[in-house]
Amino acid sequence: MSSIICTGSIAYDYLMSFPGYFKDHIIPDKLDSISLSFLVDSMIKQRGGTAPNIAYNLALLGEKPKLMGTVGEDFEDYRKWLEKQGVDTSLVERIDGIYTASFFANTDLSNNQIASFYSGAMAFSKDLSIHNLKKSEIDLILISPNDPTAMWKYAKECTEMSVPYLYDPGQQVVRNKPEEIREGILHAQSLFINEYEYELIQKHTGMKDAEIRSAVDYVVITCGECGSDIWVKDEHYKIPVVQPTAIADPTGVGDAFRGGFLRGMRLGLGFQISGQMGALAATYCLENRGTQNHKYTISEFVKRYRDNYNDQNALEVLLKNNRED
Repeated sequence: MSSIICTGSIAYDYLMSFPGYFKDHIIPDKLDSISLSFLVDSMIKQRGGTAPNIAYNLALLGEKPKLMGTVGEDFEDYRKWLEKQGVDTSLVERIDGIYTASFFANTDLSNNQIASFYSGAMAFSKDLSIHNLKKSEIDLILISPNDPTAMWKYAKECTEMSVPYLYDPGQQVVRNKPEEIREGILHAQSLFINEYEYELIQKHTGMKDAEIRSAVDYVVITCGECGSDIWVKDEHYKIPVVQPTAIADPTGVGDAFRGGFLRGMRLGLGFQISGQMGALAATYCLENRGTQNHKYTISEFVKRYRDNYNDQNALEVLLKNNRED
């Protein structure tokens, strides 16, 4: 059976809260010899990374995605948890003697943030190869933010194997060479990006909006609280957001959208319904702190979808697939 293969960063997020203001600790005329230490009053460790975030959201909706990437010796608990959620981690390679990529963020009372990202084992993702996969077992390769060399390599290998891939360069747009981003788009099945990054791609590569839309089967542009836009060449679908019951944390919302959207497309539900599924999946994530702490049953998802949209019973296929599983 073919699967969606999710490549991209696999990481831990360490989120700290500082009960003061960073500005009170900064001496403007001493910035050339700065030495700061902040005593935080809380820290949480979250499972994160673009690839497992998307895979988790796919699994919530009954998909059986495969995660592909490199991790450190501290990953085993995360691996067991993902497997329990329905994510296949057989393509994840452990690098001994190195830690899994980690994001460290310290936030003060004004929501100012000082952060560091340790790439760790992610730097070895360029050593993995799409050529080692069986083409018959691939439905789609998802190329999301990762080590820049790995992203370029995976796009080239997908092209060489005539394997469809969704290109999602995200925050790595400027870390990749303009010609690599351009080639990544020209050979992709689809492009998935947020509104700001889409403008950045055009500036970075010199490509125009019409050129990008004509190159791929479809472009999905997420726009935060303004919803999302799906372009199928010149055909446009506007997808509004599903209003949240509360806003806890916007981190990972775009990844959740991707998971919901791709599950809809995999079931053949078309762009409008798939986009709406993405919007609802995103709202579930927004209502919880962390990128993989939201949960729902498929029946709950369908009910809430129907409270917001009219699927004309199209989502019966989602319920049917769940019953068969």
